[in-house]
Order: sequence, then structure tokens, then C-alpha cells
Amino acid sequence: MGDLIQEHESCNTEERRSHHSEKTKNNLINRLNRIEGQVRGLKGLIEKDTYCDNVLNQISSVQSALNGVGKLLLEHHMKSCVIERIQEGENEVIDELLVTINKLIK
Repeated sequence: MGDLIQEHESCNTEERRSHHSEKTKNNLINRLNRIEGQVRGLKGLIEKDTYCDNVLNQISSVQSALNGVGKLLLEHHMKSCVIERIQEGENEVIDELLVTINKLIK
């Protein structure tokens, strides 16, 4: 947990920004690059008039990959910024987090 808190040293600044470790940042970027490739592939499937069921299965795969990125980022956020802000007495972070979680699980 200490590493994650250090990753987000300025979570409490006026302009909130994440400060992920290079490892975490590279992990997220690599995942997003793969997803970007999958989305381009979806476009190609549509352009080639690929059978709808095959395209829908690929869409499901992209959604699952995005959910994985969201879960990873949410975990890091909760273990760092959220804890830090609660410790600083900023309990409104819970409401902010609940709104975000509701958006993620739509």
C-alpha cells in the first residue's frame, strides 16, 4: 500500500492529477494500446461486412478489456488518493467515488 500512496503524491492539489509509477503507467498504456488495436480491428470487420455475431463477440472482448483497465485504475485510486483524502478529512471523496463507480458499472 505504501508504494501506491507514494505514486499519488499530489492527489490533494487544486488540479488533481495522478502520479502513477512508471510500471503502473506502462501497464495501463500497454493495455490501452491493445484495446486501440482491437477497436481498429472492429472497424475493419464492419468495413469487410463480417458476420454480425463475430463482430459482437469482438465488441464484448473490447468491453471486457476496458473493464480490466477500469478495475486496475479504480484499485490504485482507492488505495492511494481516496485513502489519502479521507485521512485529510475530505470525506466528500466517498461521494465522488460512488458517482464514478456507478458510471463504471452501467
